[in-house]
Formats: sequence, structure tokens, C-alpha cells
Amino acid sequence: MKANYHTHTQRCRHAQGTERDYILEAIKAGISILGFSDHAPFPDYDYGLRMSYAELDDYLAAVDRLAQEYRPDVTLYKGLEIEYLSKYHPYYEELLTKKKLDYLILGEHFYPDAHGELHNIFYSQNTGDYVAYARAIAAALKTGYFRIVAHPDLFALGQFAWDRNCDQASEIIIEAAHRNGVILEYNANGLRRGIHDYPDGPRLMYPHQKFWDKVVGSGIPVIIGSDCHEPNQVWDDCLPTAREQLLDLGITPLDYVEGLGPKS
Repeated sequence: MKANYHTHTQRCRHAQGTERDYILEAIKAGISILGFSDHAPFPDYDYGLRMSYAELDDYLAAVDRLAQEYRPDVTLYKGLEIEYLSKYHPYYEELLTKKKLDYLILGEHFYPDAHGELHNIFYSQNTGDYVAYARAIAAALKTGYFRIVAHPDLFALGQFAWDRNCDQASEIIIEAAHRNGVILEYNANGLRRGIHDYPDGPRLMYPHQKFWDKVVGSGIPVIIGSDCHEPNQVWDDCLPTAREQLLDLGITPLDYVEGLGPKS
């Protein structure tokens, strides 16, 4: 079975294509399950590179409408990729109940430090920031709101050599996923970004081999996410390549996620 739960649309301001465009490409590729998880807005502040809050209801209605239109050619799920901040607990609850989302993906791009100050993982000053990032992810997973962690090794894109802080950050994230029964995503968009030079040699920005070596044998469920930002990326060559890489590591990825649906 082909399934992808990490799909963006032009609503997020840095992707191309409508919901229908992605559905048509998914059907062409023989995908059975397509989950939409565009970057979520927040009700009181625009954190950038995401749909506006005014678009949220239209997005959700569009997925519901298209799910009926394209049944039984493909099964659609309604989700969002979103960061975690503790003050938004009522909002996460609303999304999963009143708004009837099928799932939330934790996509931590900005995160609070121990003093509550927000930081963006793309602008890390040193690898010590990775540990704070990992602790923010662990706090998020403890809430039970999130089914999947998108690109859990995103911190590795920073221009630093892998060190003990990277090990510690990885261990915090992996342990939190294991303890809370959350799926880790092997992100195919990292493959699309290609090889880059780092102080300890050329490599992908992510997925990072050393992170995934630590996942091996943990029993944590892993799924491949396309993280597509163009319709032709819904199932491109990066998806089977990602699967081969996981199998080479000794990790068999999930074909699909069971038990999705809004909270009652």
C-alpha cells in the first residue's frame, strides 16, 4: 500500500498546487491514502510560512469535500503540521475535536528555551541549541496531541560537526517517542535537498545517519513522509530511495497509520 501523510499546498506560502492537484498526482501514482498536513496557522499570531488563520476553515472544508468526490479512488485524511507551545493547549484540543482533524504532525521549527524565549532551529548558534530543541519536542510528545514527529533530526541541518550535544538531542527525542508511542518520520524532502558540505564531511542535511542508527532496535514505529511542496513530489523517486535506506538500516517502515480520526 502506498500512503503519504505529509502533504502541503499553496496555502502555506512556500508550496505550489491546490489540494486537488495533489490528489490527482496521488491517484496517478497509485497512492491509496493521502493525508493533508499543511502548515497550521495560530489564532493570535502569524509565525510565517503558513496559511493564514482565516484560511483554516476553507482548507478543512476543501479536504472534506474532495474526500467525498474522490472516494473510492483514494482515501483522504485531514491533518496539520504544527509547532508546540504550551499556551496553545486549548487550540490543539479544538483542532482535534471541534475542527475534527484526523491527526496532528509535530513539525517543530521554532521552540521555546528554558526561559520561554522562542528560537528558530534554522538559526542555531551552536549544538547546545539542539538539546533545548529536543527537550521542546519531548514536552510536546508528552501531551498526546501528536501522532507523528516530522523530520525529527531537522536540527542536523545546522553548520556544525556532529558532537555529544547531537547525541544527547537524538536520545531525548527517541526516548520521548518511545515512551509516548509516537511515530518518527523519515523525511524524503531531506533527500531532495541533496548533499551539502559540513565540518565533518559531505552529507544530507537530514535524514542524518547517526540519528537513525540510534533508532535501530528501539521498536519505535517509523513512517516515510514525502513532505511534498509540489504535486509531482507526492510520490517521486525519493520515496522508494528512503525506503531502501531504512531497510538497509534494519528498519521496516509502516505502510500506513492505524486509528486516525478526530477525538470524540
